[in-house]
Amino acid sequence: MLPLKVHHIGYLVKKIDSAIHSFIQLGYTVIQDTIFDSFRKVHICFMEKDGYVIELVSPADGDSVVTGLLKKYKNTPYHICYETVSFEKDFHFLTEHGFTAIDSPTPAPAIGGRRVVFLMNASIGMIELLEVV
Repeated sequence: MLPLKVHHIGYLVKKIDSAIHSFIQLGYTVIQDTIFDSFRKVHICFMEKDGYVIELVSPADGDSVVTGLLKKYKNTPYHICYETVSFEKDFHFLTEHGFTAIDSPTPAPAIGGRRVVFLMNASIGMIELLEVV
């Protein structure tokens, strides 16, 4: 068992400003203003309620990495992000145990430039692995 800690739930949304407004009505607060991730071509906003953090992710254009997902699934939670202090070791372990990397580890501007990688698993779907520095 890996010593991973849940960092956030990724929530795919078509219109980030509308989603922020709706989550505020549910009692969430914005904990990081919306930023643009030019590598993934998405707008990202972190919000929190009762200790739970969600990451709103909205495509910036038709070439975004989430455009296809949004067309297929609409507005929906779509990944769980886990923090790790042993990024390389845990990434290797996961890829050896049924998780397939769908991208390469890259810096995430919305999370202080820490490296992230997204992985798929046939039994549970998509996860994100986040480096703790």
